Amino acid sequence: MKNTKLALGLAVIAIGFTSCKDEKAEQAEKKVDTYVMYVDSLGNVTAEDAKSNWEGIEAAYLIRSGEAEAAIANMKDNVEAQARLDASRAKYEALRAKYEAQKAEAEVAVAAAAPNPKQQLRNALFGEGKMGEDMNFNWVNAANIHNVYQQFVHTAEDNKDRYSREDWDEIKVMYEALDSRKNTVEKEGLSSEDNRKIAGLKAKFGPMYTLNRMGAKSGEMKRAKE
Repeated sequence: MKNTKLALGLAVIAIGFTSCKDEKAEQAEKKVDTYVMYVDSLGNVTAEDAKSNWEGIEAAYLIRSGEAEAAIANMKDNVEAQARLDASRAKYEALRAKYEAQKAEAEVAVAAAAPNPKQQLRNALFGEGKMGEDMNFNWVNAANIHNVYQQFVHTAEDNKDRYSREDWDEIKVMYEALDSRKNTVEKEGLSSEDNRKIAGLKAKFGPMYTLNRMGAKSGEMKRAKE
């Protein structure tokens, strides 16, 4: 009788132990399933959503990946689970590589579309797209040169406190190129009235340039010392 009770007791313990092991294996499988399903779901995420939420996607992936790795470490027979884990990891790495390539392409496109600082300065002083790196002033003629000087000088005056020393140096180069064009335009019928108005603008620009370039240089030296 005692032997029978002992045998029954051992059987109950064995069943409980087996049940515990089965439960752990089941939980491990669920962790792997969760990881695999998460990676599969990323295939449906649009490029725009991935771009705006990638940090969150990456964080969630790392959590699920860590949980799955820890789970299969406790599985006795984990060959199949490990294979599923490896396949999903490879799929995720491919998705990440695709996203990073798209992100790099987008950044290059934005950089290419945005004008460089010198072009932005030219656009402000002369008008959008009128002046390029070639500094071609053929579009300036006797009919519009006064307006060109006016926009140039007034824009420089409005922004004088924001220009750096390098900006003023670039402005001086463009100003001298415009003056050179004026010498040609004068021979092409520039009116005495426009010539007089341009002279007034030039008289304003000279001291403004000298004073503000010196101020910009002094400011840069002061900041460098600090």
